[in-house]
Amino acid sequence: MLKVVTFMKQVATGLQVEGNFGTAHVYRSSLNAIIAYCGEEDLLFSEVTSEWLKGFEVYLRSRGCSWNTVSTYLRTFRAVYNRAVDLRKAPYVPHLFRSVYTGTRADHKRALCDDDMKKVFAKLSRTSGVPFAVCQAQELFILMFSLRGMPFVDLAYLRKSDLRDNVITYRRRKTGRPLSVTLTPEAMLLVKKYMNRDPSSPYLFSFLKSREGTKEAYREYQLALRSFNQQLMLLGELLGLGDKLSSYTARHTWATTAYYCEIHPGIISEAMGHSSITVTETYLKPFRSKKIDEANKQVLDFVKRSAIGINA
Repeated sequence: MLKVVTFMKQVATGLQVEGNFGTAHVYRSSLNAIIAYCGEEDLLFSEVTSEWLKGFEVYLRSRGCSWNTVSTYLRTFRAVYNRAVDLRKAPYVPHLFRSVYTGTRADHKRALCDDDMKKVFAKLSRTSGVPFAVCQAQELFILMFSLRGMPFVDLAYLRKSDLRDNVITYRRRKTGRPLSVTLTPEAMLLVKKYMNRDPSSPYLFSFLKSREGTKEAYREYQLALRSFNQQLMLLGELLGLGDKLSSYTARHTWATTAYYCEIHPGIISEAMGHSSITVTETYLKPFRSKKIDEANKQVLDFVKRSAIGINA
């Protein structure tokens, strides 16, 4: 019978060979958590029971892992277990993962409020001593928001061939879903301002230099993302924002703004290239109660106004 740690290492290595460095990183992180939980001795897939999984979940929470991190590790392990079942190297156990958490929780509000978004969209003055890197991060953030909350990873890997006239057509790196975005005149100005001037590079922007699918390109992406988030953090402090600014803020803010504009979650899901509307609903969950409260206030205000009219 196949052993868990041995097989999981093989899967992670295979993902890396295929160029899926981000997924391979998640698999290795999950594997390290399993090794820390069960010790040095490798265990058989037949030893994985619902009780073992529950113990793993409790262990992760005791280490301070958020529920989303717990879910990521357990969903990753479930994918590995199912792969072993398909190879007939692990026993098929119905509902084995039912007792542990494999969902997604909106633990933190990542979207900006209206006042903070106005600050982000206000043009910074270079004469006031704001570093160029911070101004650049601000404009790239605005561009990502304008591109329907495009994730930084998709922006970094865009190719020159993806842009035709004023339309960007690409595939989401996370889900593989094809997307097409028509650029506004303002977004096109930003694209032209920051587009790659190196004629030998296939990339639309200058975040990457190495060939796509290589370990070097993935490292360049990670460095670019880290630098971008650092500049956004400085921008947030400079603007005095109430919430933390990061690369993912543009995406969450676009989704919640669309929701407040009464756009159906199904349309928002399509626009963002989500794998399902369930993912979109996770983005919007923290704001539904607020919107319902606002609706209740409108109803009460209407009744009050009506009562005043009757008693007048």
